[in-house]
Amino acid sequence: MTEPLAFIRANAMLQAPPLVPEIRLHLANEVLPLWYKTEAELGREGVPPPYWAFAWAGGQALARYVLDHGVAGATVLDFGSGSGLVAIAAAKAGAKSVLAADIDPFSAAAIRQNAIDNNVVVDVTTDDVIGREGPWDVILIGDMCYERPLAERLTAWLKTRARAGAIVLIGDPGRTYFPTSGVEKLATYNVPTSRELEDRDMRETSVFRLTA
Repeated sequence: MTEPLAFIRANAMLQAPPLVPEIRLHLANEVLPLWYKTEAELGREGVPPPYWAFAWAGGQALARYVLDHGVAGATVLDFGSGSGLVAIAAAKAGAKSVLAADIDPFSAAAIRQNAIDNNVVVDVTTDDVIGREGPWDVILIGDMCYERPLAERLTAWLKTRARAGAIVLIGDPGRTYFPTSGVEKLATYNVPTSRELEDRDMRETSVFRLTA
């Protein structure tokens, strides 16, 4: 198997997400060809999509909000970091420290390289951090409510962290399993997207704070 960073460099190029031109990421232009290459690379079928290779609408909106409003001096967790977009935005927006968590080793490699390319420091873990207390003042979640078991498990944990005093911010474009209560809408953006990823060219996407 190719080393993950070599695979990323061979199959993605540095480019800026439409809503966050301040940040450059290793992104792919087509979903299915890269997905097939990932399955071939790992030698098995049914692997998750290469989330690291695309700037999803929820992540773009959340990164834009973080850059515009700041997280100065905060200890930040970016959960389900993917490309590292939101983590990098937090680092640029004045965070004291940033931990990007993603269980995909390809994501971990992409985040590390993307952080270097944006001249910021981001720590990376492939551990499943759901259930941990952690030292985080701010927890950021971009576009993670697309699957019921994960969304329910994640939301229950986030509520415990919010009750413990953490600021929990979620970027979401209307995914099926987004919580319907206990959230406060902070901002809404029109995020340019690809029809390979979404069912439209522009996705209205909001940033919410979890309140309970």
